[in-house]
Amino acid sequence: MEFMIVLLVIAAVIIAWVISTYNNLIRQREFVRNAMGQISAQIESRWDAIKNMIAGTKQYTDYEAKVLEEITAQRSKLGRDASVTDVEKDNKLFGQAMNQLFAVAENYPDLKASQLYQETMKNVDKYEQQVRQSRMIFNDSVTKYNRVIQSVPSNIIAGLFHFTVEKYFESSAEKAEMPSWS
Repeated sequence: MEFMIVLLVIAAVIIAWVISTYNNLIRQREFVRNAMGQISAQIESRWDAIKNMIAGTKQYTDYEAKVLEEITAQRSKLGRDASVTDVEKDNKLFGQAMNQLFAVAENYPDLKASQLYQETMKNVDKYEQQVRQSRMIFNDSVTKYNRVIQSVPSNIIAGLFHFTVEKYFESSAEKAEMPSWS
């Protein structure tokens, strides 16, 4: 009888540990997803600023406005389930849009001097800074999550329930030399 009580207590402790560990894994994964959602929201705001500029560009040239519209049409909406690769693809498209916008502004000095252009560049810079900040928060969340799923003994539960390591945003020479848009 005493042996059964000890066995039940041990079983209860193990079950409680599994549940606690599983809930911690879920909590950490949700922090990662929330951080990606924040990045997605900032990126969406950044694109909205560019879309406002397209209308101003149409006053000067339909062709360049059409090119900018085509670039913005290529992008896909990002959400909290987006991957680092999805965000990187979006950043490349955003860079193309900004380069096109800079080219238009160089060809049309009145556009570059306009209040719309100046405000758009300020907003894009503000959102770009927020994207950078959100990426740092994302990487911090990924570090905590990856640490939990790779540490003993929680790695056992992570493996049983198919939790996988998340990918980080990595620095590149391209990002290190990224200009301020303002």
